[in-house]
Amino acid sequence: MRVLLIGANGYLGRYVADRLLADPAVQLTALGRGDDADVRFDLATGSPGALTRFLDAVHPGVIINCAGATRGGARELTRHNTVAVATICESLRRSGCGARLVQLGCAAEYGPSQPGSSTAEDAVPRPGGPYGVSKLAATELVLGSGLDAVVLRIFSPVGPGTPAGSPLGRLAEAMRRAMQSGDGELKLSGLGVQRDFVDVRDVARAVHAASLSAAQGVVNIGTGRAVRLRDAAAVLARVAGYGGSLHELDVPHGGGQHPLAHGHPGRTQGLPGIGAPRSEATAEQLAAAPQPPYPDGCGAWQQADVRTARDRLGWRPRINLEESLADIWMEAACRI
Repeated sequence: MRVLLIGANGYLGRYVADRLLADPAVQLTALGRGDDADVRFDLATGSPGALTRFLDAVHPGVIINCAGATRGGARELTRHNTVAVATICESLRRSGCGARLVQLGCAAEYGPSQPGSSTAEDAVPRPGGPYGVSKLAATELVLGSGLDAVVLRIFSPVGPGTPAGSPLGRLAEAMRRAMQSGDGELKLSGLGVQRDFVDVRDVARAVHAASLSAAQGVVNIGTGRAVRLRDAAAVLARVAGYGGSLHELDVPHGGGQHPLAHGHPGRTQGLPGIGAPRSEATAEQLAAAPQPPYPDGCGAWQQADVRTARDRLGWRPRINLEESLADIWMEAACRI
């Protein structure tokens, strides 16, 4: 089976490529904007006609789109997340290759949800920011294309390679700096958000399964369990062996600092401030600086209903959050 992978050098795309290369039945071709792609093509600016000619020449059986932008203004997000997908869909309609399309969507398409609830695929999407809007528009293009296509809505991916600007990446970096400088106290903020964290390697398995399945429509990819960021910090502090104390700055129901024990997974923990740009500040400054809301526009809670992935893809997550966080820490520790 020939697979055309778009966005093979991104955070998710790298693991999808590794998973596909491990399948001896797959012949993989990578298409992207970088020099290391097998074929250089910019979906945001390239014409559908040019991509159609390539598809007719290569004749892939499956196209997997892992490309896109997570940051930037509305215009940039629309170009890379929506226009790019429109180009793929139009090219597939014109082409005679008949390839199946696996599009990677995201949980930001749903927007905020009720605390304690699990979001199923039939939930009405209400994205809370331009990123979610641009991804939702791409999903609607795919669903309305008439193609053999499935959209995987990925919840909060974590694991090795987690971007340093992400909430858990920022936490690992703040803890690394604290340990490197010998700081015995780390002040943390932005702790109340709960997300459904799914390991990036499990995401790659889901993409592989979707490429082989007949599933169509939208399929959620998550664990089905929301975790507080402060609880994730508890686990990370333990696997890192951080012996200092963690203090939560923005306690929801009271003023003042709140010391948090970090050696037990059942205790609450802090997380560095979310969404601010990186700097060369101290670990305390990095973690305690005032932060905007969680950048995905999904509010305080998100948890996936993952029954469709189980039933239609035969997929379940295998890697627990502690292993994912340990791998994040191993990468951060290499910088000490």
